[in-house]
Amino acid sequence: MRRKKRIVQIEPRCSTPERPKIRMNLQELRIGTRGSQLALFQANWVREQLIQAHPHLNVTLIKIKTTGDRVQDAPLAKIGGKGLFVKEIEEALIERRIDLAVHSVKDVPTDLPEGLHLSAITKREDPRDVFISKDGTQLRNLPQRAKIGTSSLRRQAQLLHFRSDFEMIPLRGNLDTRLKKLKAMNLDGIILACAGIRRLGLENRITEIVSTEISLPAIGQGALGIETRMGDQEVEERVRFLNDPSSAMAIAAERAFLKRLGGGCQVPIAAFGQIRGTTLQIDAMVATTDGKRLIRDQIEGPTENAEELGTDLAEILLNKGAGEILEEVYGR
Repeated sequence: MRRKKRIVQIEPRCSTPERPKIRMNLQELRIGTRGSQLALFQANWVREQLIQAHPHLNVTLIKIKTTGDRVQDAPLAKIGGKGLFVKEIEEALIERRIDLAVHSVKDVPTDLPEGLHLSAITKREDPRDVFISKDGTQLRNLPQRAKIGTSSLRRQAQLLHFRSDFEMIPLRGNLDTRLKKLKAMNLDGIILACAGIRRLGLENRITEIVSTEISLPAIGQGALGIETRMGDQEVEERVRFLNDPSSAMAIAAERAFLKRLGGGCQVPIAAFGQIRGTTLQIDAMVATTDGKRLIRDQIEGPTENAEELGTDLAEILLNKGAGEILEEVYGR
């Protein structure tokens, strides 16, 4: 049954303040990043953009191991806490061992440490999930009790809602490690983010791009976030050109939705904002980990009020029972 769209009209916000003037004595930028193949590709891409825009700058990468990288023998939901892939990088930023951090936005909690903020959200790559099967079979045609590998409760819940017979297998590791485990663990397929696959030039491995009707993306999936210290005008002005306004507005709505629900990797939560002209549409869902109960809805409104739209959609889902699901999952 097709969901009814909800239209919200909110008065637009005031215009943004005048941009501060910058000093011209900055000669070096140190980028903090995780050390995985994908993280280094993303950080190097940012480095190349900065060098092209500011040829006088010396831009270096500083690899930092995070809690999520160190603990590979347990599902993310079991480790607990937020910011598993950013905490140590943010500490380096606070301590001025680096000048900026490059994150996958989906890894960044909605509550940032005091004194830090996201200065730029890059243009979003395809935010959808992809299915990679061992023999080219698509999701709908997989045999009964097919084994699907994923480290994400969000993906697990939505796939089980789509087909309750799937057997979900916990799968941790960097993207290249998970691709190797497809064969090593004799899985029928694995679910990954399309953005990472494309950035590493592995499109030929994709069996199917999963429809958002089956699997809504993670909050911020497909975009990079540039995190800096508040008030560090020289750095902020150097990275500002990397910000993509449309991606930033859509993701602001998604992150406001997540913030209102207080969710993390322990709960199957998803949201996907899309901009059409001056209108922002955001779809979102909250589900039980077994996929038996899934609450989903959408909302539309002016792009200038992205955060309000995300918060309002969270309230809609809470009123439809999402709060009960959150209490149940957190209670475990």
